[in-house]
Amino acid sequence: MQIERLDFAVPDDRMSGLYAVYRADLRRGPGMSLRHFRVMTERGWSEERTEAWVARLAGEIVGGYALLYPQSDNTHLALIRTLAVHPGHRRNGVGSSLVTHAIGRARAEGRRMIVAEAAVDQPGAPFAKAHGFSPATTEARRVLDLRTADWSGFELMRGDAVRHARDYSIERWAGPVGEEQLGDMAALMIGMNDEPLGDLDIEDQRWDPARVRANDQVMAAAGLRAYTMVARHAATGEPAGFTRIAVDAHEPEGWARQHDTSVLRPHRGRRLGLILKLANLAWFHACEPSVERVVTWNSTSNSHMLAINEKMGYQVLDVWNEWQLHI
Repeated sequence: MQIERLDFAVPDDRMSGLYAVYRADLRRGPGMSLRHFRVMTERGWSEERTEAWVARLAGEIVGGYALLYPQSDNTHLALIRTLAVHPGHRRNGVGSSLVTHAIGRARAEGRRMIVAEAAVDQPGAPFAKAHGFSPATTEARRVLDLRTADWSGFELMRGDAVRHARDYSIERWAGPVGEEQLGDMAALMIGMNDEPLGDLDIEDQRWDPARVRANDQVMAAAGLRAYTMVARHAATGEPAGFTRIAVDAHEPEGWARQHDTSVLRPHRGRRLGLILKLANLAWFHACEPSVERVVTWNSTSNSHMLAINEKMGYQVLDVWNEWQLHI
């Protein structure tokens, strides 16, 4: 077996083989298009430094992984993305060779910890444990079926919640953030650092307008169209909270992804999170009527956001651990 590095400068260099393994390993939930997968593998979410490797057996690509190296913060980490082995080639050492290789690459880059994720009921969980990783936090993946959603109930819920937030206005846009809103979006993204992360050895992420713009550029390159809604305090003009839903504009496959939702601390207790999510979902549904389901991730200890999602009718699809290994 050979382990070979992808050359991102060469079009489709081993990428289609790695993508084929990813699709074969996909068990449930939304998948990524090749375009989406390629951009995430090559650039991360906001132009982080990345590398990717494949395992080749008898000329065939049978597994692979990507490593992401944060640059603005968390420079002690390497994040494993899409480590997968084709189902027809498991239990013959391919996965172990890949994870050993990834650990060596992270060490060579001066990183002292690796983070990966795996569903608790899938082979990745015992595999991670067998290779020394420890579960550090738990997240549930939930799905809202838009075909059976209670839209009239949503409107009643939103009307009731608005009574608690009369001092706020709502603004929205589809696509990239406007230049005049970059600073506000950076402040709102910093609010995501309040999400509970269990025992993960991760520091707060640093956001500035340049990083917000880089994130937008990556999403556009991946073919994603984002629908963003922001709450603003009417008296001061301060941004108070936001939420965002994204869909593959070219290959949605019936799915959308609920991205970040955050309300900044001075503005909590006014049901802004619920108002934003309900309003943005209604707008999204009107713009993208072919989308049937929305998937979201939440820490199982994030009681406030879990309560909102359960009130909206999200149902648990599966539960995942973030696994970490100090190297």
